[in-house]
Parts: sequence; structure tokens; C-alpha cells
Amino acid sequence: MLRFIARRVAYMIVTLFVISIISFVIIQLPPGDFVTSYVAQLQAQGELIEKDAIDALRARYGMGKPLYMQYLGWMSGVLRGDLGRSLQWNVPVVRLIKDRLPWSFSVSLVSFVFVWMIGLPIGIYSATNQYSLMDYFATFVGFIGLAIPNFMIALVALWIYFQRTGEVVVGLFSAEYIMAPISVGKIIDLFKHLWIPALITGTAGTAGLIRTMRANLLDEIHKPYVITARAKGLTETRLLLKYPIRVALIPAVSTIGWVLPGLFAGELIVSFVMGIPTLAPIFLGALLNQDMFLAGSIVMILSALTVIGTLISDVLLAWVDPRIKEAL
Repeated sequence: MLRFIARRVAYMIVTLFVISIISFVIIQLPPGDFVTSYVAQLQAQGELIEKDAIDALRARYGMGKPLYMQYLGWMSGVLRGDLGRSLQWNVPVVRLIKDRLPWSFSVSLVSFVFVWMIGLPIGIYSATNQYSLMDYFATFVGFIGLAIPNFMIALVALWIYFQRTGEVVVGLFSAEYIMAPISVGKIIDLFKHLWIPALITGTAGTAGLIRTMRANLLDEIHKPYVITARAKGLTETRLLLKYPIRVALIPAVSTIGWVLPGLFAGELIVSFVMGIPTLAPIFLGALLNQDMFLAGSIVMILSALTVIGTLISDVLLAWVDPRIKEAL
């Protein structure tokens, strides 16, 4: 197993290197650059900038160099832990990410736990109680969760919470705790605000997991090996846990690598609607303003989440399916 993990980690490093090249090139593909966008904004406000000043800005930000030189300069800094300087915010990229990454990670982690804690048992129950009232209800909720966009759920959730409590849940802390030091009260206030965006972000993933688990388990529980095990006297709970559930988990576990960046993508609109200081809003701003260092660094973080999630999927698959474990 350790040999397998080491090989996968080596693949991860190569994958991240290739992704860094592709993402940096794609970010640079739109016409113009950050200086072009910045000058256009100033001109829209009625300010005029001379050509010498524009050239000085390009030289300051290193935009006069060839594309490969810009990439090598950025990547050499990344290897040293220096992600460059945000052109839009005029601060180090590390500082921006350091301030916002914990909140993105918190929302995504709570959403991920919510997806599996809710979706897995409901999917199992729906499969083992096919065509029951709960099965129909879970199917209905699943279709609703997949059909309704996250921003609509966020707006409805804010309205319902305001109607019930008279409070507006925007951000991750109440006004009195925003600048307060860490305390038990601040942590409680954080979870009071955190569960709503986490719930909204994980809605589509939960609905998808319910449908996936139900379909896979329904396919397994009618196979001959399950009927034989039941005939030998195994209790229904032990039978399900030992055989069909482990097999049905394989497709769900194999998609963990897609879930992590998917939660980040779902968090984008929710963060805007609910005013949450995550990476998603500044990522969109970086793309719109062609802030290549900030956008490239966030893309690298998303790529790292994807390959780490894929590694976790591979390890869990080896644990869930004995045939994969033997192949390793």
C-alpha cells in the first residue's frame, strides 16, 4: 500500500506541474492584460494615462517579458513559497489566500461531511425500502436538490431565517464577534452561521449521492451472492454491511476527487449571496481583472484539492474492494 501511495504522490506532482502550465497559459489567453484592464477602468472614470506611465506599469509587473519567462518567474517563487503579488489588491497573494483559505476550507469540509452523513444513510434506506413513502420522499428531495441552483436556495434560506429569527445571516460572524478574539462564544457564533452555507453548498452533492447509492445498492441486493448469504442465516444488517454496501460504495468513493473542487464551485455564488469571505469571490475578481498571479495560485489550490481527493479515492477503493487491494 505504501508503495502504491508513493507512486500516486509522484503522479500528483507531475499532474500539478502540467496543470500549472496549462492554467497559466489559459489565464493569459484573453486579449490584453491586467494593465489594460486597469487603464480601461481609469479611462472610464475620466482619467487619462500617458503611454510612458502604461509602459512603466507593465515593466513594474513584469508583463513586458515573454510568457514563458513570466511563468518561470512565478513557478520559481511558488517553489519557495512565494506566490507573487496580487496586481488587483497590491498585496502578496499568500496573505490573501491565508486570510480566506480557512473559511473556504471550513465551508467545504462541513459540506463534505454533510453530504456523506445525510446522503449515504438515506440512499441505503431508499434502496432497502424501495417504493416506500420515505423512498418516494427521498427521490423527490433528490430531484429538487439537483434542479434548484445554489443561489436560489441561499436566497430562500436567508428569507426563511429572517422570518423566523428577525436576524440576517450574512458572513460567518455576528457584528459583535467580527473583531473579537477567539473564544468559546465566537466559535459557537461561527457554527451558528457556518451550517447554512455548508448545507446549501452540499445540497446538490447530497442529492447526487442519494441517487447513486440507491441505484448501486438496488443492483447489488438482488444478486445471487446476497440471496445465498441470506439463506445461510446472516442477519439483514450484517449482510448489508459485509457485502452489498461495500460494493455499492465503489462508484461513490471513486468520485471523491470530483467532490472537493465541486464544493468550491458551488460555494462561489453562495459566498456572494451570503457575504462569506472565501476564496471564491476573489477568484472571480482575479479572472475578470486578469490578475494572473492570484488566479493562477487559486487554480493550483483547486488542482491540488482534486489530485488529493483522487488519492483519497484510490486508497478508500483499495480498502472497500478486496480485488483492488489484491491488485496493489
